[in-house]
Amino acid sequence: MAEEKQHYMTEEGKQKLEEELHYLKTERRQEVVERIKIARSFGDLSENSEYDAAKDEQAFVEGRINQIEQMLKNAVIIEEDAENNTEVALGKTVKFKELPDGEEEVYTIVGSAESDPLEGKISNDSPMAQSLLGRKVGEEVTVNTPGGEIEVEILEVN
Repeated sequence: MAEEKQHYMTEEGKQKLEEELHYLKTERRQEVVERIKIARSFGDLSENSEYDAAKDEQAFVEGRINQIEQMLKNAVIIEEDAENNTEVALGKTVKFKELPDGEEEVYTIVGSAESDPLEGKISNDSPMAQSLLGRKVGEEVTVNTPGGEIEVEILEVN
């Protein structure tokens, strides 16, 4: 059997997933079951769009529950290394500037379960994170992005 993928996450990220799982199992499941019951009461299921929509939603909720359970089962908690603030690593926040224009950006490198680029959290699987991981403050790094290669200089790691 194939080895299951490890899901890297912070303790905070794990807690958020546990909360979502609890909500889906205790509240959302019941809401969907109620919608199915109501839709069934409308009669003929073959032409009942409310029933079809509720069944689709039920499949989505159950799929998300399974996904979260697998992620939590294979969770690897990112330990904070407060000592090493010179090397980019999982769980660290990195500040860099694009060369030559000097536009600065700040991202925290997290596991894919927690990634949210709009919140400044990028997945360790992203091209940006892959290029930065293991690099040190002051290094210039070439990053392959969907828009082409860019050069960045690492300014800080926290």
